Amino acid sequence: MDDAYSVQTTAAETAEADGLEQLMALKDADTFCVADQWGDLKGGADGLFDNDTRLLSRFVLTIGGARPSRLSSGVSQDNVFFSAHTTNRPLPPMGGRSAPAGVLHIERRRFIWNRRLFERIRLHNHGIEDVLVPFAFDYGADFADIFQVRGTFRAKRGEIAPPTHDGRRVTFAYRGLDDVERVSCLAFSEPPARISGSRAEFMFSLPTGRRVDLYVECGPDRCEAPDEGRFRRNAVEARLAMRRRRRRGASVRGPRSPRFNDWLDQSRADVALLTTDLPTGPYPYAGVPWFSTPFGRDGIITAWQMLWLDPSLARGVLTYLAKRQATEVSAFKDSAPGKIMHETRGGEMSALGEVPFGLYYGGVDTTCLFVALAGAYARRTGDLETIRALWPNLIAATQWMTDYGDIRKDGLISYQRGADTGLSNQGWKDSEDSIFHRDGRFPKGPVALLEVQGYAFAAWQAMADLAQALGEPGHEQWAARAETVRSLVEDRFWMEDEGFYAIALDGDGEACRSIASNAGHLLFTGLPSPERARRVTKRLLSSEFRSGWGVRTLATGQARFNPMSYHDGSVWPHDTAMAAAGMARYGERRAVALLLGEIYAAAAHFHLRLPELFCGFERAAGEAPIAYPVACLPQAWAAGSVFLMLQASLGVNIDALRGVVEVDDPVLPAGIERLNVTGLQIGAGAVDLAFQQMGAHTVAVTRRKSDGVAVRIVG
Repeated sequence: MDDAYSVQTTAAETAEADGLEQLMALKDADTFCVADQWGDLKGGADGLFDNDTRLLSRFVLTIGGARPSRLSSGVSQDNVFFSAHTTNRPLPPMGGRSAPAGVLHIERRRFIWNRRLFERIRLHNHGIEDVLVPFAFDYGADFADIFQVRGTFRAKRGEIAPPTHDGRRVTFAYRGLDDVERVSCLAFSEPPARISGSRAEFMFSLPTGRRVDLYVECGPDRCEAPDEGRFRRNAVEARLAMRRRRRRGASVRGPRSPRFNDWLDQSRADVALLTTDLPTGPYPYAGVPWFSTPFGRDGIITAWQMLWLDPSLARGVLTYLAKRQATEVSAFKDSAPGKIMHETRGGEMSALGEVPFGLYYGGVDTTCLFVALAGAYARRTGDLETIRALWPNLIAATQWMTDYGDIRKDGLISYQRGADTGLSNQGWKDSEDSIFHRDGRFPKGPVALLEVQGYAFAAWQAMADLAQALGEPGHEQWAARAETVRSLVEDRFWMEDEGFYAIALDGDGEACRSIASNAGHLLFTGLPSPERARRVTKRLLSSEFRSGWGVRTLATGQARFNPMSYHDGSVWPHDTAMAAAGMARYGERRAVALLLGEIYAAAAHFHLRLPELFCGFERAAGEAPIAYPVACLPQAWAAGSVFLMLQASLGVNIDALRGVVEVDDPVLPAGIERLNVTGLQIGAGAVDLAFQQMGAHTVAVTRRKSDGVAVRIVG
């Protein structure tokens, strides 16, 4: 999910950057805030952003001229509130004795709602004497485009106007090179003793045992006057909106021991945090901070992970992407008619074409995944009305696969970027060094990635099934096309001496014989023969791939293996989940339960919030997994991974077109003795399922079932 302007090759290169792993994130719709553990914004990789523009780049609180001592901080489990608890250092004398350290409790409580940051600063005097409290905010707004914040050089910028201020508010303004004026306003509930364009100073007299509150708001327009009522009303609205998003779809609950349930709750809350309700329906944005925007591939895979529990995400993703399907050929945008979007951005640099990501199509796999998800959605929901509305888009997508995706006219989907500004690699492993030959050479293009052929296979199969369900022509031709792709992959990518598939074919048709996790995605699509799937699974479960915390992206011993790299030996939870679901497709449920247990153990060390990726070092007894320092946190397909793995482990398959829920040989992960799935919607009906460990076997029973829904339990 990287792009040409943010490629990271090793964690070591970025470990001395700006401590991104320490940032705390809040998000609502297209507005997000990342701050340090004190709640401060210091002009690094942090800030308050709206529509890919930084509206507030500096916002630092000092008490008596010093940063307070931090007690604790964090984000609430529902992801609505950030809170930081601090205490004062010794205060300077104010007409008498100075106050000692540790007598003031300073709480900062913050949330984002309706394109605004709301914050309450509460000061409570726990000392035995009255205190005069001098405190101040230093602030600023640079209106940097998100790509600037990420390090992209700009030779020229627009003009920042001098800040203006009145008694309790400061207004910042910037006119960009796109001739758009961007404004942000910072307002306080109490008038400062002194205020300027960069600093507000306050002096509160605080009797012993008493407290005082200051309310702050910042947003991309004229400020309202902050007060307690506005803070409370908007906080309630923000929390209710998050609750609605979290409660969509079915529920999964584990045993009475709360730890596993806390992981499920945190993961569900992270998906809800990243999901924005667009006019086309809910869409999971990829991740905070760098990818808080619709991505095609990430949205599709996250929706697929959640599909069995909450199909509304898939419908929202499909509908949104259909409306942004390409209609023209553009080398700069890597677009061609029928292609599905990779990424969209709203900042100044995208509007000016300084970067191609305003509406960018440089993902070779997204179009195939779009079609395949449509097939999975129809099977899961029976919603043929939506599929019929999308049918012209699906036809256009398959036309792209034939006319533009098959660059070499050899029956395989391949890529070669259209302009130097685009992505050099256009699969999910899109960093510069992720695709290579066994000796480390980079392949010449066009490149045909292994997993993309699996997605194409799934897409052709989906079109065949959908045509049959809709009574449209083409069923036989699309089914035949799927089998042709299967034959090509088995013939050209399989390496008998390795018992594995090559990661790619280069422009000469030579196999890139690197041993990588991409083969796990091929299993997910069901393309390999059972015998080859067994051999791939065995290798993916070997110590070459398994770190003890999940599956590495690259096997140890490969030319570019580096456990600290972005794609060449790290562990990505969604990648492990895709491989696990693929194994389950071939009956390997115990392997899935094993991997689920490993990912759960990793999550426990990351405060139950899985990052985008972490380092692929071998697990050592008593030690935690090693963090990748600039991983997105939270990240949508990392949060969704647990739900895909649970579905695979439990063997739950839903066919709403036939009104059937099948549970095939379920297996619970070690240490989880029971699990309940409630509110699975099947058409107009619903099903509740319960799973319990009984000796060496997992037993599934139906707790509730609507008429017209059949439940089949196998094994």
